[in-house]
Amino acid sequence: MKTMKNIDSFTHVRGESLFVDDLILRQDALFGLCFDSPKAHGKIKSVDYSKAEALEGVAKIFTYKDVLGENQIGGIIQDEPLWAEDEVHFWGQPIAFIVAKTEAIAKKARALITIEIEDLPVITTAKDAKEKSSFINAPRSFKLGDATNTFLECDYVFEGETFSNGQEHLYLETQGCYAIPQENGTIKLISSTQGPTAVQKTVAKVLGIPMHKIEVDVIRLGGGFGGKEDQATPWAVMTAVAVQHLNCPVKYILNRHDDLRMTGKRHPYNSFYKIGLTKDLKIKAFEVEFLQNSGAAADLSPAIAERTLFHATNSYFIPNVSSTVFSCKTNLPPNTAFRGFGGPQGMFVIESAIADAADKIGVNKRHIQEVNLLAENDEFSYGQIATQVEAKNTWFTAKVKFDLEQLEQEVISFNKENKRHKKGVSLMPIAFGISFTNTQMNHARALIHIYQDGSVGVSTGAVEMGQSVNTKMLQVAQLVLGISASKIKLETTNTTRVANTSPSAASSTADLNGKAVEMACNSLIERLTKVASKVLQCDEIDISIDEDFVFVGGKRSSLSWEELINQAMVQRVALSENAHYATPIIHFDKTKEKGHPFAYHVYGTAITTVTVDCLRGTYEIDSVKIVHDFGKSMNLGIDLGQVEGGLAQGIGWMTMEEIAYGLDGRLLSNALSTYKVPDIFSAPKTIETIPLETEGNDMAIKKSKAVGEPPLMYGIGAYFAIQQAVKEFNPNYKLKFHSPFTPEKVLMGLYSKES
Repeated sequence: MKTMKNIDSFTHVRGESLFVDDLILRQDALFGLCFDSPKAHGKIKSVDYSKAEALEGVAKIFTYKDVLGENQIGGIIQDEPLWAEDEVHFWGQPIAFIVAKTEAIAKKARALITIEIEDLPVITTAKDAKEKSSFINAPRSFKLGDATNTFLECDYVFEGETFSNGQEHLYLETQGCYAIPQENGTIKLISSTQGPTAVQKTVAKVLGIPMHKIEVDVIRLGGGFGGKEDQATPWAVMTAVAVQHLNCPVKYILNRHDDLRMTGKRHPYNSFYKIGLTKDLKIKAFEVEFLQNSGAAADLSPAIAERTLFHATNSYFIPNVSSTVFSCKTNLPPNTAFRGFGGPQGMFVIESAIADAADKIGVNKRHIQEVNLLAENDEFSYGQIATQVEAKNTWFTAKVKFDLEQLEQEVISFNKENKRHKKGVSLMPIAFGISFTNTQMNHARALIHIYQDGSVGVSTGAVEMGQSVNTKMLQVAQLVLGISASKIKLETTNTTRVANTSPSAASSTADLNGKAVEMACNSLIERLTKVASKVLQCDEIDISIDEDFVFVGGKRSSLSWEELINQAMVQRVALSENAHYATPIIHFDKTKEKGHPFAYHVYGTAITTVTVDCLRGTYEIDSVKIVHDFGKSMNLGIDLGQVEGGLAQGIGWMTMEEIAYGLDGRLLSNALSTYKVPDIFSAPKTIETIPLETEGNDMAIKKSKAVGEPPLMYGIGAYFAIQQAVKEFNPNYKLKFHSPFTPEKVLMGLYSKES
């Protein structure tokens, strides 16, 4: 399949691509700013808005008292008010919304508000929450076989604890929305959201009006990573409430500090495992308890917790599994979706358990990994039977293509010859399920218009956020219609044109929306084929369209695409089509915790090599060599970019991105001076990705597998490569599984005297 460059790249590099903050505002537009809680938990005794309200240029300050519908924005569970009423539950919780003539006036007004809060106990960790029985909802458990009794039959049994910290999304474009009043009480919202329908539905509920009076339009996002799936909603709702009352446009773009303070992150997890193996290193039993730090409200935590269970055994077959997750309620901002959606947290635990077992048995970790890889028709703990399994294929291809034996020998030689610097190498296999685990969300629509001049407009529910989904949608339309890319335009994502959309998330956006585009284009081609057969007086079966012309029996005719469309107009043939696609086969019964939730799995193996400076505790990622299961990639350039971006984000999560909260619930890593993300100097020196040779999967669009989330998990390998290097320098180092593995932790490990 012919590849295509990202269709946004030209306007991106010229600074011409439009985002919410780039839009020209109406002359009467006002600006919003949120007043949020300065404490993590307490009863609101009083709030004095008088000085702020008296400030010249302040139009109005909105609170929960101004809500005409429901003061509730919770999605899965109705437990999150738009604005706090009597209590605050996290530092940064919205209490009021200031609307003023300028951002500067709004900011000055915020400083004039005084609030008195009676302190209540603050919970910041999942462990403390569990001890206090503070939960979002009931725990969930997946079981396969009989883990409890199987442990009694194992030759080796090991138990341990892990911790994986949160991660800040740090999208380049912060949260924001521009709301514009329309006639007859309708409101148009230009929002930076991954979930246009979620914004539309929630705004309608809070305003107390029908959904058809709310139009949500998304041009593109300057990054999302899951942080704008649910958490773009409150800011849009606030602007809409203001428009409902003031009947003039309101814009709200969060500054970086407010965004960091008020939004949720990737969920931190405390986890406890028990792993049992036989002498031949087969894992016979695995038991794990996940404590998810959900924050102060549910947000998407229940769904994220569920996916943690789905990926608790990564790409290994374990016949006896017992996994349980608790969504723990704490006084932090509600944590939310982040690339991988709970899967990385689950995979880190099983990889830690294997590393622990390997260290205590005295074998290389990869030997345990290798003998337990998934095979065809193995059963996952949730009941799905593994088919078209590529786990061993990617693993052994990586070993051969990258000459693992030689690489390991080079590491051994280097470590013998160097005292100050030590190298480590690790393998990280992945198996990631593709579909929303909530089955009912796996559907999409596309609306295609062919205009009289032959140009084409494509509308879908897919949100472009840097992952190049628009490019893939254009490729699908071009391939099916057989016309030049220049004739096709991807429209903005709009709830009026394509309604009831699932969010752009779960790595499913290209599959779901691409299949809908394909269906709509096929329907149009079917009609146009009838037109062409009449014009050319030939059988329909001989007709095809390619290179902007009609072909008959494989030979180009004189009938161009433009003339074909003209003839269709003459014959009054419909040149618009709306198609609906729903993923077949998938299902999941939550009452039994069994089913077939995923359309397919993406597999891969990464080999990571690192060098640790044993004097400073710093490290470099020398190389990451990957064999990845792209299926039949429809755009390898874009897909390779996703692999490299996901890898960098995963390495950042595992090595340097450390979220820190004080005991009082205040965010300490509240700026880019205190929260470190990978830059060019911390990126791997070499990234090499080899596409696995495979037939792909029919459930993927054009057999081109989803690629958004799976590569992030390759970054987990960096943790274990660094750990191996530390162990080489300090044989007394006792393995710990507490990420991120920052240089400070590395330095302490290098000189630890534990044994």
